Amino acid sequence: MNNLSYKIGFWSAQLLTFTFIIWIVCFVGIAITSPLFYWTNLPDYITYSQSNGQFLQNIAKFFMLLFGPLYVLFINSCYDHAADDKKVLVRISVLFGIAFAILSSVHYFVQLTTVKINIEQGHFDGLEYLVQANPYSVMSSINMLGWTLFLGLSSFFIFPVFKGDRLNKIIGYAFLFNGISCFLGGVGYMFHVDLLTFIFMNLGLGGAVMTFSIASIILFNRLKIK
Repeated sequence: MNNLSYKIGFWSAQLLTFTFIIWIVCFVGIAITSPLFYWTNLPDYITYSQSNGQFLQNIAKFFMLLFGPLYVLFINSCYDHAADDKKVLVRISVLFGIAFAILSSVHYFVQLTTVKINIEQGHFDGLEYLVQANPYSVMSSINMLGWTLFLGLSSFFIFPVFKGDRLNKIIGYAFLFNGISCFLGGVGYMFHVDLLTFIFMNLGLGGAVMTFSIASIILFNRLKIK
């Protein structure tokens, strides 16, 4: 038993839950305080971003920047919880989780630095390839690759680790559903089926992440005090 590993799992699961709650609050706040924006072209986006406060958008991006590294810490903590014959699955899941964290973090860091600073300074050339508001910009595609393929694969490989009591099964099936949601969201993105992407990348993935994060807080709390 590695109590330090369980403590890291406990705190990283709490922080995952917190970051996702903040993202949801910001998402709702943006919907209430700003008009809905559909990507048309860069000049329209510049006008929109300069006419509407970006505070909530930047807060949401900052916490999503943290989500990837926290996810890697969380998944790595599952290694000591796994049965010996399942530990290799955790290693594979961690590798895919690292790929997800790198791609996602690069995307959000670019939004908070390169994109934000260039808009503030009035330098707009080429930003249509970087802004998150353009769903098919280079950076948006990189971000979606992380959230669909690599987070999905990480979820599929970790889900068999959680067997046994009801709490473990809840976590395992939440990871399984998360993997399915990631893949279906990726299919929607690749074939431009916006409704499919929205349902599985927001509702499906969001519900799954909240479920396995909250359930894992309970699990790791039990393990660290044994």
